[in-house]
Amino acid sequence: MTNQQDTLFALPGEHQGNFQFDNRVAGVFGDMIRRSVPGYSQIIATIGDFAGRLVSPNTQVYDLGCSLGAATLSIRRQVEGRNVCIHAIDNSEPMLARCRENLDAYVSDTKVEFHLADIRDVAIENASMVVLNFTLQFLPPADRDALVARIWHGMVPGGVLVLSEKLKFNNDAIQQLLDAQHLDFKRANGYSELEISQKRSAIENVLIPDTLDEHKARLHQAGFTQADLWFQCFNFASMVAIK
Repeated sequence: MTNQQDTLFALPGEHQGNFQFDNRVAGVFGDMIRRSVPGYSQIIATIGDFAGRLVSPNTQVYDLGCSLGAATLSIRRQVEGRNVCIHAIDNSEPMLARCRENLDAYVSDTKVEFHLADIRDVAIENASMVVLNFTLQFLPPADRDALVARIWHGMVPGGVLVLSEKLKFNNDAIQQLLDAQHLDFKRANGYSELEISQKRSAIENVLIPDTLDEHKARLHQAGFTQADLWFQCFNFASMVAIK
């Protein structure tokens, strides 16, 4: 299953309706996210670095909303020999199929289990690392607090949560400025005005961002007393929280 160039929204009326992680999106998702999310490759590499520092032997790691498996692969490269099991979880069958293929392309002694499931239904147990890499933003806002709290309860002391999200801002001028910078980023990566407009229409009712303050409040409420921003580029950010 090779990754193709993202042209899903290149023609008028293409891919109408709400954005879904279906077979069409799964086939181009690697290209889509590279051209849409500034700093994505740095986030993926650093997730692996965090795993190398903080994942404990004989524990479990959860990649919640694993998509094509980039974070899972980055983690696995850094935890060899620790008797760790990584759980790659996604509710999209096409995404999980490609995740499995991507992981199977590399030899490793670290066990990866693939789960076709809703992350809200997954038990978190004995976890030294949990990753929510641009995943929480796709859950209904009313379900987000409970998930983060359940993650905290399922982690071992010293366990790490990496939470990457698109942000919204309370200040309208800052919101407009960073939205404009993000649009320029997509234009520079070859997206046309039509593609940008149609993608926005498809995803605006599906991806509902929070502010950074809302994320920090949620993490602290769940029990993460050590939590802060480690990366931001325009309106995309990643946070790290340690139990």
